[in-house]
Amino acid sequence: MTMIIITVVTILFLSSPISNAKTNTNPSPFKKIYAFGDSFTDTGNTVSVTGPSGFGHVSSLPYGITFFHHPTNRYSDGRLMIDFVAQSLSLPYLPPYISVKRNSPNGVNFAVAGSTAIDHEFFVKNNLTLNITPQSIQTQLLWFNKYLEESFGCKVLDENCRAADLDNALFWVGEIGVNDYAYTLGSTISQDTIRTLGINSYSRFLTALLKKGAKYVVVQGMPMSGCLPLAMTLASPDDRDNIGCVKSVNNQSYTHNLSILNLVKSLRRQFPQAVISYADYWTAYETVMQSPAKFGIKETFKACCGAGEPYNFDVFSVCGMPSISACSTPSQYVNWDGVHLTEGMYKVLADMFLKGSFTHPSFSYLLDTKLRQG
Repeated sequence: MTMIIITVVTILFLSSPISNAKTNTNPSPFKKIYAFGDSFTDTGNTVSVTGPSGFGHVSSLPYGITFFHHPTNRYSDGRLMIDFVAQSLSLPYLPPYISVKRNSPNGVNFAVAGSTAIDHEFFVKNNLTLNITPQSIQTQLLWFNKYLEESFGCKVLDENCRAADLDNALFWVGEIGVNDYAYTLGSTISQDTIRTLGINSYSRFLTALLKKGAKYVVVQGMPMSGCLPLAMTLASPDDRDNIGCVKSVNNQSYTHNLSILNLVKSLRRQFPQAVISYADYWTAYETVMQSPAKFGIKETFKACCGAGEPYNFDVFSVCGMPSISACSTPSQYVNWDGVHLTEGMYKVLADMFLKGSFTHPSFSYLLDTKLRQG
């Protein structure tokens, strides 16, 4: 049963997007965005990479129904947070790396659904490779280096490659790390081990970006994973926190975020020329869960698309399967398919990061700094 759960967890975390639609034409302080992360950020890299093949249902309605009106391989009913980031900067939606031919004028998305912070070899060594995406955050770094070399002639060891114009790019590092914990569910590997290895890999990744010349970076923390219907379904009913989510899983995410924040603080000291903003995903998510009506949310726990009680979620009857339908008002739900969020929730969180006080320093400070420095 443990292996079945791991398989389902993997499938649900695995898949993403594709769209080249453009937004308005107002000038932006950034010419491009480079994005990294997992299924919460991926815009299509999972579609053809070597790896799991059990998530084809994401290419079926009702995925994509709200905004695109057809499936886009995003694990949502519509746009993801990175789409709203691009819109806020008057840039097109980011193309996935696998579809880019040399230089992409407005940036590239390297995020891979199902991706981990820890290198894939760790999961192979521990016999935890069942249907697991082989790409990690280090794979995304390799892709980024390859893109710079093929598009601008920048070698891997080149620092501050002028041809790549990285000074005019926003680096958006979406959440990553949830899959590392999910893939080791039921194993004897401790959470401390996962956190230590994940943060070490994450540190190498961020350091490499900053050494390469990244100057404007947003690093997202992990969300309140314990509030997802998947976690609520699998956990013991007495494992709950003060807002009704799975206490042990939320504590796990919170502790991981403390390590990310400490890493960001260390990197700021090492790279004082860069603006590194921490997006507090956990607290933003908690704020919505505590006062959902304030954000137009009516349903905080049930999945919009799914089946089963009490959270409209069943690991064997997932969204996108022929017999599964979606709710009529996804914008009023936090959860889309039991593991991923609705476009409405992504929009709320994006506004909290881009316009509110949940990024430190604020996103407006990052923009103002870019405008001053040209």
